Amino acid sequence: MYTFFEYNWQVRNEWLELCKTLPNEELLKERVGGIGNILHTLLHIIDVEYSWIRCIQGKPDVEFDFDKYKTVESVRELSNELQIECKNFIQSWSSEMEHTPVKASWAKREYTKGEIVRHIIAHEIHHIGQLSIWVRELGVQPVSANLVGRNLIIKN
Repeated sequence: MYTFFEYNWQVRNEWLELCKTLPNEELLKERVGGIGNILHTLLHIIDVEYSWIRCIQGKPDVEFDFDKYKTVESVRELSNELQIECKNFIQSWSSEMEHTPVKASWAKREYTKGEIVRHIIAHEIHHIGQLSIWVRELGVQPVSANLVGRNLIIKN
């Protein structure tokens, strides 16, 4: 499972690099789907990952004011900062956690920790697909979604 988080973090960093080449007005331009624009969709990915990881750990949710993140660098800094806590938790993942029920403050029902972790992975991949469509509309080649060739799985 950790491999898929590493994949998402690697792809996210590549997207943030690509976004540095785009005009800020294109990053903030309202679009159909996602959270409405490129930059806030990236911020939404980060927010959802962090919120669910904190939920699984029994920690309170932290809300972010999207209006404070209007540059690629501000989103990158937040991603790097929050990723530390997420990585530490994911690295400590064990199969014993898989079926442990969790109730998020924003959810109506309980979910298992395993279900939530898989949702986090799928959620980011889903939104990366949206970003790919948006940058293609700008005439830009999107970040590769390939997992193969990223050297994420090391042979022992």
